[in-house]
Amino acid sequence: MKYIIIGLGNFGASLAEKLTKMGNEVIGVDMNMSKVEAIKDKITHAVNLDSTDITAVSSLPLSDTDIVIVGIGEDKGANIMATALMKQLHVKRLISRAVSPLQEMVLEAMGVDEIIHPEEETAERWAKKLNLHGVVDSFEVNRDYSIIETEIPAEFDGRTLEEIGLKRKYDIIVLTTIKITREKNEIGTNRDVSTVQGVASAKTILHKHDIMVLYGNNKNLKKLLKDQERY
Repeated sequence: MKYIIIGLGNFGASLAEKLTKMGNEVIGVDMNMSKVEAIKDKITHAVNLDSTDITAVSSLPLSDTDIVIVGIGEDKGANIMATALMKQLHVKRLISRAVSPLQEMVLEAMGVDEIIHPEEETAERWAKKLNLHGVVDSFEVNRDYSIIETEIPAEFDGRTLEEIGLKRKYDIIVLTTIKITREKNEIGTNRDVSTVQGVASAKTILHKHDIMVLYGNNKNLKKLLKDQERY
C-alpha cells in the first residue's frame, strides 16, 4: 500500500513510522523542515512543502497513492484547507484529523467520511487498521489475539451465523453485530450512525454493509479477511 501523510507532528510521524515498518510505502509531508529532517531516514520519503498550496501538492504522486491522511492538528485552518485540496484533487481515499466537534462537523460537511480523533485513538491502532484490508477497527488483546470490526460482505447478506460457520471454518467468534444507518447531523450533512445489536447468537441474521465484531487468533482473522476479498 502507498500512503501520503500530511502533517508530521507526534501523531502523523508515529503513524508514518509504523506503517513503514509494516512494509508500506509512506510519503510524509510537512512545511516545517525540522520535522521533515527528523523523520526522513525512518520512512520511504519525507517532503517539505506547503500542503495548502495547490501547486505544491499537485507535485505529489496523488493518483498512485492508495490513502491520503491529513494529520495536521494544531493549525485547524491548515487542516481544513489541505483536506479541501485533497477532495478537489479526487484522491482515492481520504482520512482527516479532527481535534474539536466543530472541526469534525466542517469535515463532515466537506464529505470526509473517515475522521481521526488522535486524543482517543492511538497511531498504532490506526496503523493496524489501515494495514489490514477490510478492517473498520481493531483492538489487540495480546500478541496473538485481537478483536476486530469488519464490514459484512454481500455474500453473507440474509444468512445466519450458524449458516456461514465462522467458528467452524476459522475458529473465530462473532461477539456482536453493529447496524449502520445514515442520518443528518446539525447542519444537514449525512453521517453514519452505529447501533450495537447485542450479544450475537447462532440465529443472528447478517446484513451487508453492517459491521460484525470478531474475536480470534490473528492468523485466523487474516485468513478470513483474505478470503472475504474474493467475495
